[in-house]
Parts: sequence; C-alpha cells; structure tokens
Amino acid sequence: MTNPYPHELALGDVYFSPILAILSLSLVATWITAVLLNKLRLTRFLMFPSTTFLAIMVFYLIALDHWLIRF
Repeated sequence: MTNPYPHELALGDVYFSPILAILSLSLVATWITAVLLNKLRLTRFLMFPSTTFLAIMVFYLIALDHWLIRF
C-alpha cells in the first residue's frame, strides 16, 4: 500500500523536505500575528518580544506540521 501524501517536495531535480515549506508558512503566519499584536498594542504586555516571536513560530510550526504533513 502506498502513501498518497508526498514525502518530499520536488523543484526541478532538487528535492526539499516538506518541513521547509511548513517553516516558511509558519514564519509568514508569525509575522502576520506580530503585526496584529502591534496594531492592537498587545505587545506592551510582553516582557521578551523576541522570545515570544520564537514561541509563536514554534507553535505555528508544530500545528501546521501536524495538520499538513501526514506520514
């Protein structure tokens, strides 16, 4: 029985890990979240904004990896 989900992404003859696409999507989603937090002025309640940015990015990375990549 074959798996219908791809195990790697092909761009020409170069194969990339699917985590690369998930990483870029999570980075974009984190930037959008950071912009929204800045617009709503919620970042003033954060003690370490850079660490919070990384934590939000890891959250998006795990969530997208769970829902988009199936092995």
